[in-house]
Amino acid sequence: MKFGIFVPQGWRQSLTGIDPREHWNVMKSLAQRADQGDVFDSIWVYDHFHTVPEPTHEATHEAWSLINAYAAVTERVKLGQMCTCMAYRNPAYLAKVATTADIISGGRVQMGIGAGWYEHEWRAYGYGFPGAGDRLRALEEGVEIMRQAFTTGTSTLNGRYYQVDGALNFPLPLQEDGIPFWIAGGGEKKTLRIAAQYADYTNFDGRPEQFVHKSNVLRGHCEDLGRDFSKITRSSNFNVVIGESEKDVTDKLDWIHAHYAKTVPSFADKERADFANGPLVGTPEQITEKLVELEKLGMTYAVTFFADAAYDTGSIELFEQQVTSNF
Repeated sequence: MKFGIFVPQGWRQSLTGIDPREHWNVMKSLAQRADQGDVFDSIWVYDHFHTVPEPTHEATHEAWSLINAYAAVTERVKLGQMCTCMAYRNPAYLAKVATTADIISGGRVQMGIGAGWYEHEWRAYGYGFPGAGDRLRALEEGVEIMRQAFTTGTSTLNGRYYQVDGALNFPLPLQEDGIPFWIAGGGEKKTLRIAAQYADYTNFDGRPEQFVHKSNVLRGHCEDLGRDFSKITRSSNFNVVIGESEKDVTDKLDWIHAHYAKTVPSFADKERADFANGPLVGTPEQITEKLVELEKLGMTYAVTFFADAAYDTGSIELFEQQVTSNF
């Protein structure tokens, strides 16, 4: 199993209380910490403009600006977005942005992509908010444009949502066969079919029953399209709450409650409950057991989020020392 880690950028209230003048130092130090070790295969950012669980005036740093910055200050880790919203940038332009980042990084960029969902920021930024069917069809067209750009250097598509005519993308990305696609989302009729056609990696629900179900749907789409199901790496995202003892875990959940109460007090109870009910909550032994179970089901890439990463790396260290060493 391989592991990725989200670097806090504010979207999930993950930089609350830190002076904005220190944000880059905090983010850069955590990215370089992951880069200098050998535990994490990748670092990740979210592609959002407004905070969750509701919009606030707290920081939300832009994803692709960070990808290019991390490309310049790291040397080993892959660089991903979970996930880029197709509608926020023209796909031919996005292919150019991603390719430039790939060149800067020496061939380490991953193309996380999805249809988008956060209605508040869509409307606030003037993108409207099309229905799910339109968003998914636009995703498919956009991925095709980017695939052409990454592999041939030229994109042409007269689609319903996007029209490009000989858009050039040179130089090509450094990675053989282009930048890998991570198609995120578990929509069974459309998203997983797009994944079956284009994805190198998928990313969907990491709870065992749901993971098995989504995997079977993906397998069916692969069979329909003549794609080798085994060639697609299946990943999931996880909130990690880890402690040496049950009391330590409870203390960290209480910290999460208090942390969210500073900026979104009406959501603090819900946020604590959501973290508490996740698959990777507990002692190192309990978390290892859950990951072993998921690995047997075919989940071979775990992308981790630590709510306290910007304030204390103790949780990350415990995870590195007593969980990842078992894989």
